[in-house]
Amino acid sequence: MRIAVFRKAHFNAAHRLHNPNWSEEKNDEIFGLCNNPNYHGHNYELEVKVMGEVDPDTGYLIDLKVLKDIIKEEVEDRFDHKNLNLDTEEFKDLNPTAEHICYVIWQLIRTRLDAKYDLQVRLFETPRNFVEYPA
Repeated sequence: MRIAVFRKAHFNAAHRLHNPNWSEEKNDEIFGLCNNPNYHGHNYELEVKVMGEVDPDTGYLIDLKVLKDIIKEEVEDRFDHKNLNLDTEEFKDLNPTAEHICYVIWQLIRTRLDAKYDLQVRLFETPRNFVEYPA
């Protein structure tokens, strides 16, 4: 039986959208208020979707406590109450757009999951703006 399970989480983080190869004027034109040199923050909401076959012995697809711990260790502990540009290795040279943050989170969780599982990550930057990987 193929099924999907979901786990929600959240974290708060600051960032600045900025391309160092562009002028300040171009950064302001493209990123607007998100290019604030003093940074700005979001209350990110995360949905992690794991898909696969139910284990006939346990009745589980995956132990949700295990998934909860992976998300806490790989996402919440790493990014919560951090300045993504300044405090994290993942975004030292990567513009922390919602798209990039979502993909980085997917990569971090993917490395911790058994290959038998499919993984999808949805990241809400605001209640109306969200991204998903893979799409």
